[in-house]
Amino acid sequence: MTTRLKTLGTRVLYLVSDRAKPLIKLGKTGLGCLSVPDLFHLIRELVKGYGPAICLRLRQARQALKAARERLEKCRADDPKGKPSLQAQVAVEACQKEVEHWEDIRHRYRGHLMRLSLIVHPWRIEDSMPQDSQEVQQHLEGQIEAFEDFIETTGLPQKKQVLEKVQKQLGDVSALVDLWWQEVRQNAQSQVALTPMWTEWMDTLLLPLMYWQEQASHTREPRRKAEILKALKATQAAFEAHTLTQYLSSDVLEGWKQWAMEHVRAFQRASSAVEGRNGYLSQMQHNHRGLPKRRYQVWSALHNFDCHAADGSTPASRFFRHEFPDLFETVLAQIDELPRPRERRQVKVLSV
Repeated sequence: MTTRLKTLGTRVLYLVSDRAKPLIKLGKTGLGCLSVPDLFHLIRELVKGYGPAICLRLRQARQALKAARERLEKCRADDPKGKPSLQAQVAVEACQKEVEHWEDIRHRYRGHLMRLSLIVHPWRIEDSMPQDSQEVQQHLEGQIEAFEDFIETTGLPQKKQVLEKVQKQLGDVSALVDLWWQEVRQNAQSQVALTPMWTEWMDTLLLPLMYWQEQASHTREPRRKAEILKALKATQAAFEAHTLTQYLSSDVLEGWKQWAMEHVRAFQRASSAVEGRNGYLSQMQHNHRGLPKRRYQVWSALHNFDCHAADGSTPASRFFRHEFPDLFETVLAQIDELPRPRERRQVKVLSV
């Protein structure tokens, strides 16, 4: 594989995957690169461990509230001011408090998961200042401790194995940040002599501006998107007010923005899109007891050359940094004229 990559004139910086041993071995020995745990899978471990229990308690509380309200309506129909009605009213209020309690727990639980996601970025979400792997790991460890304390206060059972599995991956997840910064700065030094002003402008304004724009375009969860948009707005204002931004011509500035966008898109914390495709292939493989070999080739061509992102690029164009002709038109140009249906002989009816 390494030989083929050299032939293509490219290299692999890191491999993001779940903690399957063959994938870890592929990254470390096959590709000779950093193997990074998938952040999507890491958070999913916490979701699998605690999410169902919280949702179950909330569902039970809502069912109890529904039953209590039905009993209250029945009691009021029989005797609105009687003792059973008053007892039913008290039961409804108690059930309502229980529902609100578990809704609050679910809200705080989701907040912990959101903060875990917001930590793993090259910049702090609060002030868009650059951070290294050590800072990211410290923040992640602190957030896991806070999550553990939160679980203790809820009365839910502690699942040490889940927390230990997540904690073991925090260092490898954080290592991605230093690797990405190293690659960006090496490439920037080949573009221009990095004076202190250039470095500050690039690290704290240009790159975070393009990064938050990219993240905002892909984030759908409302609370997380609101935090990202807040950081984007502050960075946008500081970027436009900076002396270097005002000094550069529009063409040069646009070139630097394209350079920054190319690098921020290379910061990949998860492989959920690829995992989704692999999951679909796995299910198809199971259902069909094997797929035709030519279908693999067709799907590979479609996914790499005909799946367009929001900016119109395809996986192949982003990987090779080269534009390819439209797949459909290319295939259509190689198809000869289609055969026409056979003309039936007309039966002549003779009239006597």
